[in-house]
Order: sequence, then C-alpha cells, then structure tokens
Amino acid sequence: DPDSGDNGLLLYSLVRGHTNEFDINEHTGQIFTVSVAGKAGTFNLEVQAADQGTRRLTAQTTVSVTVDSSSSSNIVMLVLNQKINVVERNSAEVQRVLEDKLGWNVYVVDIYSKEFERKARSSTDETQVCIIAFDEAHQEVPAEDVKRKLREQRAAIELGLEQVFSGPVSAAVGEAPAAPASPALVAAVVLGVLLAGTAVAFLAYVLLDRKRKRKYEKKDLVKKVEIMEGFDNPWEADKNGSLKSLEKPEHMNN
Repeated sequence: DPDSGDNGLLLYSLVRGHTNEFDINEHTGQIFTVSVAGKAGTFNLEVQAADQGTRRLTAQTTVSVTVDSSSSSNIVMLVLNQKINVVERNSAEVQRVLEDKLGWNVYVVDIYSKEFERKARSSTDETQVCIIAFDEAHQEVPAEDVKRKLREQRAAIELGLEQVFSGPVSAAVGEAPAAPASPALVAAVVLGVLLAGTAVAFLAYVLLDRKRKRKYEKKDLVKKVEIMEGFDNPWEADKNGSLKSLEKPEHMNN
C-alpha cells in the first residue's frame, strides 16, 4: 500500500478456510502451519489485507497451500525455550538469524509444541522448530551437517535470537520424532504376529503328534515281533518245502 501513516499500515488475516490448520502473521502476511499432522493435499485459504485508516480499505485473495505427505530425512529440529505463539509471530526473524549464522538458505518446515489446543498454546515454554537448509546450488544440506553447524554456532545463534525475543534464549538441537505408525499398519502387524504364532503352534502340535504316533507304532511293532517269536508260524515251510499242517500232532490228540 503506497499510502503513509495508518493508511499504509496493512494487517493480514485469514477470513475463510482452514483456520484450525493454518495461521497468519498479521504484520508480515507469512502463513504458517498450526497442525497438519497426518494430512496431505491442497488447502485453499482466503486471506485479507486491511489498512488502518479511518475508512478501512480491504482486499482479499485466495492462497492455495499444498501439503506434501512425504518427509525429508534432512529435516532438523531446533528446540527453543520460548512459547509457540511467540515463536510463530517471529518465525521470519528466527529464519533470518539461522540463515545469517549457518550461511545457508533456511526454510522453516514446521513449528509446534506439546500443546496442540489453541487456548493452551502460550502455556509451554518449549517450542520445536523444524528446519531444512539448502546450499547455493539449491541442494538439501545433509541433516548431520546442519546439526554440526548448529552446535558450532550455538552461542552466536542464541545471541541473535535474544535480540529477536528480547530475553535469554536457549537453542538446542533435538531429534525429530519418527512418524507414528498408522492404526491400520499397527493392526496388520498385530494380526500378522498372531497368525504367525498360531501357525507355529499348529506346526509344533503336528510334529509332536506325529512323533508320538511313531513312538507308539514302534512300541506296537516291537510287541508284535515279540509275540510272533513266541509262536511257530503256521504257514512256515517245512524242510520238504511244503506248508506245515494246521492240524495238531497225533500225540496231542491222544
């Protein structure tokens, strides 16, 4: 707005759209995420700019934000001992300090804290700032290199952030949490384990049953052999090659 004074002072706001997922810096117009965890797709936001003159003039436009479900392995977390609403309002300055001290282009991927409810967003003095750095060739800087540089420049970064937040600042490198498994995946894993356990148990039962049957069959065979050895085989061939008579010997008839 080319006007001067209040007529040239613009304030930005979200008037329609996904205001629970996104918010806007009213002074700079920078849009940032509030909570888009587990979400992907394109979100249409209606943004309004209004001057502060006596007769307030406004203009609106639609901003389309695309959230990619993929995640980069080069995202690094920086933990600040500041409230999330304060960090969000000063995210542009935080980015500027990091770029100045690291010597790379820095993009703030996400800002979040343990408190997700909007009414409790100023109650936790710890905020996680997820960043990704790009070199002059617009290539992602490996996460380990970013972490190493953050540790080396920690004192300078904290000093720069103290000027932004007007107070002592602690900036520590954190470990980005792994993405939680989806309920469907967890259910599939549990079901797979149960089925595998059932299959193993069934296989063990079959093997034990076969082993037990063989054991008893062997015992029965030994008993049969012992019994057969106690009696002459009635069909055994005699010395002349003919079958023995089944009739009792004459001396047994008497």
